[in-house]
Amino acid sequence: MALHLSHAISDGLRRTLSKTGGILFIGLLIVQIGTQAAVNTAVSSYLPAGLTTQAGLTAGLGLPVSGAGALAIFAALVILSAAFFVIIARTMIQPQDKISTIPVDATRRLGRTTLAMLIGGILVSVSVFVGTLFFILPGLFLATSFLFIVFTIAVEDRGVIDGLKRSWGLASGSRLKLFALVVLTTVFGGVIGGIAPLLDYGGIPVASEAIVAVVTAAFLTPYYGILAASYLQLRDEQRGVDRRSTEPADASGTPEL
Repeated sequence: MALHLSHAISDGLRRTLSKTGGILFIGLLIVQIGTQAAVNTAVSSYLPAGLTTQAGLTAGLGLPVSGAGALAIFAALVILSAAFFVIIARTMIQPQDKISTIPVDATRRLGRTTLAMLIGGILVSVSVFVGTLFFILPGLFLATSFLFIVFTIAVEDRGVIDGLKRSWGLASGSRLKLFALVVLTTVFGGVIGGIAPLLDYGGIPVASEAIVAVVTAAFLTPYYGILAASYLQLRDEQRGVDRRSTEPADASGTPEL
């Protein structure tokens, strides 16, 4: 299998410029702002004020709840975001003329799939982190290999291990092109990570976090569209190979000897 990246990019951008793309953008924005506010509230509640000042932590987005309440909201957002991505993945891979409509089976086995998504996400994050410790490249290689974990679990209803294996198989043969997507997100993360402190030093921590959330959502929305298009391309190509290898040859036009 070989990914045609230019086609995946154009197809992914078309998928992004849809109602589903708009929902994805808003969902990403809500999750990021809510998560940041919950983390800020929990940190300010449990850490002594002197310690936060000494560490250079500035008060940004916050919630009018206790530290325990903030942690509960954070946990709820993590679970809801996993369920959200399950539904978005199932919607984003539809044909272009149906992509703005949420499919009737978008919530099938939602609890089980959300749990698998959470566990799979944790396993991928840990493996990528550990791999990054070994001269960075192993981590990027693993991130590339597990790039389709959202789709293999959400769309194909696979379990965690099977979903990881399936993502690995889909990436095989196209890792160099997929690696470019991973590097792009890594560079973007580095740029955002460098800009955010500069805005904080300007004395506008709330505006800083809001700007970062908007820019990140604007970047990730087409990125997920491109991932969906890449997944579809590789999946359909593999299915075509599988059909040709499993279906018996048509001998109706072969003359008898």
